[in-house]
Amino acid sequence: MHVLSIATLFPNPVKPSFGVFVGNQMRAVAARGEVELTMVSPIGIPPWPLSLRESYVRLKDIPETSDGVGLPVHYPQFTTFPKVGGDSNPGRIAQAVLPLARRLHAERPFDLVDAQFFFPDGPAAAIVARALGLPLTIKSRGADIHFWGQRPHALRQMLAAAHQAAGLLAVSQALRQDMIALGMPADRIEIHYTGLDREKFHPIERGAARALVSAMPNLQIWSEGPLLVTPGALIPRKGQALVIEALVHLPEARLALAGTGEDEARLKALARQLGVYDRVHFLGLVDHELLPHLLCAADVLVLPSASEGLANVWIEGLACGTPIVIPDIGGAREIVSDESAGRIAARTPEAIAEAVKQILANPPGQAEVAEHVSRFSWGVNAENIERFWKGVMGIAPQAVHTGYGDAAA
Repeated sequence: MHVLSIATLFPNPVKPSFGVFVGNQMRAVAARGEVELTMVSPIGIPPWPLSLRESYVRLKDIPETSDGVGLPVHYPQFTTFPKVGGDSNPGRIAQAVLPLARRLHAERPFDLVDAQFFFPDGPAAAIVARALGLPLTIKSRGADIHFWGQRPHALRQMLAAAHQAAGLLAVSQALRQDMIALGMPADRIEIHYTGLDREKFHPIERGAARALVSAMPNLQIWSEGPLLVTPGALIPRKGQALVIEALVHLPEARLALAGTGEDEARLKALARQLGVYDRVHFLGLVDHELLPHLLCAADVLVLPSASEGLANVWIEGLACGTPIVIPDIGGAREIVSDESAGRIAARTPEAIAEAVKQILANPPGQAEVAEHVSRFSWGVNAENIERFWKGVMGIAPQAVHTGYGDAAA
């Protein structure tokens, strides 16, 4: 079968780590050779004069087609209006993608149109699927449901796309329930857990990993004291401020923030105000090759997000043998099944600090922690999305071992 997959959240030559988990999934699908995959990643460029900003100038230079991220990808450009035009992006994306999709469909017909994020990708893919007369599938990942599902205009488009779709995917059981609560058809929603690069993310003895990252000039992690790591974009939804406030109750601990974003200045000011600035290290964007070493070096991974579906970094942290402290959101209880995986804590500095103290007082072994995600791999992930697509098309797939147990559809 030939699948046209549309993903705004996808690596590109300028931002090779952007949507890296979607890229990993699709590279694994392509490597299996069971499905012919055509990947389209629309690039949003604002009108002049915003388009003159350096970040957008670099995006404008991305070629229309590139294999720079490990598989061939088409990068059509569409007009976006930052901060104010998000609800109307699907129509502009479809307008940019349709001419390309029609041409490619005429050359080698597609069997299915797929979207890898529910908004704006889902409604845009729905327009393309209708125009080509093809079935549609959409995957939800968390923020696309929890944020955009609260915006009436976006929600109307999402529900229309959901009811048009022949099949829907959610990254956790909890996210599936959230989709149903919004009005999406329960009988079409399957679970598709994330994957994991097991060659990169595996336990390295914590002391050795700590010595390694301490010696790296581009990281310069402290060599002593309990180390907390919070990976993710520096945006309010990720909750880094709560971890910084928790440091007040953890006088020996040090915090490494791995990420960049609009909240950086506010977070630095907060750390200074609380007198913990000398124990907070703003690492900036950490290369995905270095991230496993950083996670292995950490005593605890703390990520108090306001919403997640099932965060890839939860799985990556556990695979490195690092217990996690996360709120009761999304698929948290599907991952933190007992205290050897970490703690589920309320989104308050006090609760986070108490959870960290409990782990530091009785740390689980790295191998025991990693066992919680032994069932995850990109190979299994790719097999399951292929099985899902074939099921939607009525193609009887060969039996596959999901590796997910009873939780997987």
